[in-house]
Amino acid sequence: MSSATDDLSRTPTPDPAEDNAYFPSPYSLSQYTAPKTNFDGVRHKGAYTGDKKVLMIAAAERYVLTQNGKMFSTGNHPVEMLLPAHHLMEAGFDVDVATVGGYPAKLELWAMPEEDEAVMATYEALKPKLKAPKDLADVVADDLGEDSDYAAVFIPGGHGAVVGLPTSEDVTKTLDWALGNDKFVITLCHGPASLLAASLGKEESPFKGYEVCVFPDSLDEGPNLDIGYLPGRLQWLVAGLLREQGVNVINDDMTGKTHRDRKLLTGDSPLASNSLGLLAADALVEELQTKG
Repeated sequence: MSSATDDLSRTPTPDPAEDNAYFPSPYSLSQYTAPKTNFDGVRHKGAYTGDKKVLMIAAAERYVLTQNGKMFSTGNHPVEMLLPAHHLMEAGFDVDVATVGGYPAKLELWAMPEEDEAVMATYEALKPKLKAPKDLADVVADDLGEDSDYAAVFIPGGHGAVVGLPTSEDVTKTLDWALGNDKFVITLCHGPASLLAASLGKEESPFKGYEVCVFPDSLDEGPNLDIGYLPGRLQWLVAGLLREQGVNVINDDMTGKTHRDRKLLTGDSPLASNSLGLLAADALVEELQTKG
């Protein structure tokens, strides 16, 4: 006997805002989205009272062109952005938002868990910054250095992260700063595509030898096409290119896995959002309390 979701269409839904662009199919959304997350509380409410902040680099691109000429209507995944941010903000860290070019951050609102109070409260708190973010080039020029106010760089997931961020020189400079000044880099799902920018202008990636969790290529090449989440094959695959640069991808499935390697904190998918937020808050609070 089939369930109600089995009868939903697996054909991607047209996005009327752009020619040949598509949202995920109704069936795929029934499998990948939910009205609430697995958030069950924070561990460090108000633990940090200093002035260090977190720099979020959000995707400003809405569309990903696939191999068949169709475009995927995407952006930042709201759970992957807002749930880690919630843990950091509740711990006491202000979050600044920057994008390449200073254009508004784009969100996959079709994945917004509208009954999740923590996520929705964080969305409302960050919405003005998402609509009018800093230009990452200005942040690089004015706000990064040995005495920077930023303790970490956070790059959310969502397929929007594969457009612009991996080829941005300003992302390169931000990651160079983070590595050179022993700052945390936090990212998940397709967000680790941004780590590809670290190799620009270098003989090899400074993340070579690091272990990371990332969204499995096998899902973007198989089930995400079969169930109509994507309207076509991606031009390239995140985990595959990271492996080519010598980065060790330690997951091949989507289970909510997180991992820390030195100051790099990663998660495999939206399922990792809550755990990554807890891990990031643990790491930042411990580090900054130790430094006094």
